Amino acid sequence: MRFVIFALAAAAFAVPANAEEIRNVKSLDIAVSGSIRQHCAMGSVGDMDFGNLERRGLGIETRVALDCNVPFTMTIKGARGGLTHATMPNGQGPYSGVLPYNLAVEMPVRYPSRQTVSQSFNSRQLLAGGIISSNGGIATDGMVLAVELGEPSGEAGLLAGDYSETITITVSPI
Repeated sequence: MRFVIFALAAAAFAVPANAEEIRNVKSLDIAVSGSIRQHCAMGSVGDMDFGNLERRGLGIETRVALDCNVPFTMTIKGARGGLTHATMPNGQGPYSGVLPYNLAVEMPVRYPSRQTVSQSFNSRQLLAGGIISSNGGIATDGMVLAVELGEPSGEAGLLAGDYSETITITVSPI
């Protein structure tokens, strides 16, 4: 019997170690954390073949997948500053070897409300690189690229042959 009384007495005086702290608490802060990896990704664009360049007012518009979950800048560079003749980029005689173009970009961005960022560049500007900023927004709804061909500078038009240009688009998270 003596053992039972001692055990009951010990249980009556046992107090959890932090009981005093819990009784006086009015609010409690709990640190909760996690992370999401940043990403920026673009879909591919097929070659833009204008066919016969003697026709005026040629243009192509294409939709491109774009998904960036962080603000970003986009740099667009043209390799030659225009559609350039394959073997005679400087032309010959009165015929030009370069056909200038304009490139326009239009993309919806979210801030969280949706707005549209748009910019256009001529092919000469793209030699140095044109830059577009998302202005602090993110892009989840793709973008539209539009290329419109200009007029040749030569007095007789374009030199016969094949013309090409390479445009490089780079997206960089800020």
